[in-house]
Order: sequence, then structure tokens, then C-alpha cells
Amino acid sequence: MLDQVIEWIVATVSDLGYGGIVIMMFLESSFFPFPSEVVMIPAGYLAWKGKMNLAAVIFFGVTGSVLGALLNYYIAYFWGKPFILKYGKYFKFTEERFDKLNKFFIKHGAVSTFIGRLLPGIRQYISFPAGLSSLSLIKFVLYTSLGAGIWSAVLVYIGYFVGGNKEAIHKYSSEALIFLILFSVLFVLLYVYFNKKKNNN
Repeated sequence: MLDQVIEWIVATVSDLGYGGIVIMMFLESSFFPFPSEVVMIPAGYLAWKGKMNLAAVIFFGVTGSVLGALLNYYIAYFWGKPFILKYGKYFKFTEERFDKLNKFFIKHGAVSTFIGRLLPGIRQYISFPAGLSSLSLIKFVLYTSLGAGIWSAVLVYIGYFVGGNKEAIHKYSSEALIFLILFSVLFVLLYVYFNKKKNNN
């Protein structure tokens, strides 16, 4: 079943071209989350076959991711706070807790957005706290693009160099994910260290 889905995605991306990448990554980054691996790795494979341009694949993958993230950002920006304050009390999420979360994201939102885009299960939803805290749109787009760009490039290059070897794709995808998680942990630790050092001076 999974093989058929992947084959369909390869065929769809091939038929729709770069617009198909934008649409699928938009969906992946917003309200219809599914693994970006099944879009960007096949696109990288098509680039290897000469049917697409490698740089363009990454660019349009990032474009789709940013557009999907912006949808979530604006949903949270316009409707998030009233919704949370109205229904959060049923989950013991008080206005005081909301304010603390809001203050944290105002201070550390850019870094949180960047790291969140690198982590599975988080990248689709990190846009919501950014919108809730009204994180600067320029910062949001910049750090979303950076995180999405790294992730998209990793997947595209896996598809480009590994091609249709499914076992190798699984192996290198897992290794890349582990590396990015370790990178994220190290980045956060360094950020906390330098932030504390700055505050103590």
C-alpha cells in the first residue's frame, strides 16, 4: 500500500511539476500533515533523473512549507487567543498560563520556530504559538524558511543520491533525523548558555 502511495506521489509531482511540490508541502505544513519525506525524496529522485532542477525543487519545497506555516500562523493570530481563553479552562489552561507561554515565545519565538521546523511531530504545529504570540512576521518567515530549507535540502539530497533504493532511503532518512535531533539539542543548549551569559553581564 505504501509503495503504491509513493509511486502515486512520484507520478503526481512529475505531472504537476514544481506546482505539485508547492501544493503538497503546503498541505504537509498546515492542516493535512503527512511525511514530507514522501514528497521531497521523490522530487530529489526526479532531479537526479534530469526531470527537475535540484535547486528549484528545494526552493519550491520551502515555498510550500512557508505558505502552509503562514496559514497556521494566521489562524492562531486571529482566532487562537479567544478560543484558548474560552475553552482552555476546561483543560486547566488558565489565562495566567497562557500569558507565561506568550511571554516565553515573545522572547524565544524565533529560535523556537527554527528548531521546531527541524523536528517531526512539531514542525507542523510550531506556527500556532508563533501566531498566538504575534511573533514578527519577518522573523517568522525567515526562521521558518531556514528550518524548512535545511529539512527539505536533506530530503532532496537523499532522493538525489540514493535514487530508488528503498532500503537506503530508510537508512539515510533515519540517520538524518537522528543527526537533526542531536543538532537541535546542541543548538538549544548553546542558545541557553549564551543567553544566560548575556543576562549575567
